[in-house]
Amino acid sequence: MQKRVDRLSALIDRFRIDASVLHAPLAGRAPSCVNLFLITEGMAEQASRPRWLVFRTGGAPAGGVSAPPEGDVAVAARVDLGGEGSPLAMALPAEVRVDLEDAPALAAVSTVLLEEVERPRCGGKAIVDRLCEIVVIRFLRHAIETGRAENGLIAGLGHPQIMLALVAMHEAPERRWKLEDLAGLCGMSRTAFATTFRDVVGRTPGAYLQDWRLGIARQEIGRGGSLKTVAGRVGFSSAAAFSRAFSRQFGHAPSACARAG
Repeated sequence: MQKRVDRLSALIDRFRIDASVLHAPLAGRAPSCVNLFLITEGMAEQASRPRWLVFRTGGAPAGGVSAPPEGDVAVAARVDLGGEGSPLAMALPAEVRVDLEDAPALAAVSTVLLEEVERPRCGGKAIVDRLCEIVVIRFLRHAIETGRAENGLIAGLGHPQIMLALVAMHEAPERRWKLEDLAGLCGMSRTAFATTFRDVVGRTPGAYLQDWRLGIARQEIGRGGSLKTVAGRVGFSSAAAFSRAFSRQFGHAPSACARAG
């Protein structure tokens, strides 16, 4: 039996999901930080149930507030998909709306989250925040499995062959990957792999690997990692080569990122 490939763990380990739930339903306008909404439906004599999940990655307009989605917003949360430049956030459309009747696994955990918000008990804040993180992970699974993106990372992770190369790069960014190595993992010729990867993900395998390495490096330097150690950890032959690539990618030296962190 073929081993099941975990398409999300390496991403989540590198770019951790953080969620904070607002207990009060929203009316009119939402703070700029709020980007996940659970919309309910139900008759007056029945318990409400989650019907729609709306997730936004585009942020609020310049005024700092945005209109909540139409419907009865029972749960609203601020969700961070891993900080600035997170590949998870960049891979999703500006807004995704999921009909929970079509996503039973996502609906199940959304129902538990709604119950905890509507009937808070001891430790409620910690519980609902963790539950919200699980909701987001199940949402990402659903996005991958249902092809919610036509191209990019989410589309690549949903492709039965290309996802094998993506997971390999995510799990071992320090490895000196060659095109034939990645093509072999996918059971494809070099030409077919390179063409399919570019068509599905939207960039070449080499460009994607470079972006992945530098995204990880920015995170680690911001957390206090030394330039030399981080450079080796993400596959650069020297600190100088890493610094040049980092500056080209982000428009500033790694030291600026360290100061900001």
